[in-house]
Amino acid sequence: MTDVTIDRTPPAAPAGAEHRADLQSGAGRYLTFTLGGEVFALDILQISEIIEFRALTVVPMMPAFIRGVINLRGRVLPVVDLAARFGQAATAVGRRTSIIVVETHDGVDGEPSAAAAESGNVRQGTGIMVDAVNKVVHLGAEDIEPPPAFGVGIRTDFIGGMAKHEDGFIVVLDIEKVLAVDDMALLGHPSSGPGAPSDESGQ
Repeated sequence: MTDVTIDRTPPAAPAGAEHRADLQSGAGRYLTFTLGGEVFALDILQISEIIEFRALTVVPMMPAFIRGVINLRGRVLPVVDLAARFGQAATAVGRRTSIIVVETHDGVDGEPSAAAAESGNVRQGTGIMVDAVNKVVHLGAEDIEPPPAFGVGIRTDFIGGMAKHEDGFIVVLDIEKVLAVDDMALLGHPSSGPGAPSDESGQ
């Protein structure tokens, strides 16, 4: 797999509750990927690029679902194992394992933290580790239903909607909810500490 930069048009995406509503009311493009045999999707407007899985630098005292950090062209990026975040077994690295780089608000529930708002840096880059990236699909309002009360194996507040596609369903994630919860604050800013990796990959 070759690293891919996502063309996000229009350039701005709604966030938080507005983003959640948009999932169920407007058409858009979504990147689909597999995780534990299930198909998930993310709004393409929240994705900056897709990269091949590479060696991670482990940062001590992090939750188990934070697999480590990578140096991406001088930017220290935390990498979250999405399966482990959902309470499942850690993702086994395979030939198609990928890291999807997403941009979320540096805060809780889609709202910027006070420190981020003061500094003007309200976007947080995070890599999410998945089994394989599939393709981009177009979904309209008629394709997306509200999150179910049960039956998908992950917390329903992580789900923006269930999309009908071909002969099955795609779980559309609300990535702001997945990443911007209280325990994600433990990510901190690894670039300021001794665990920051060197750019051995040349990226």
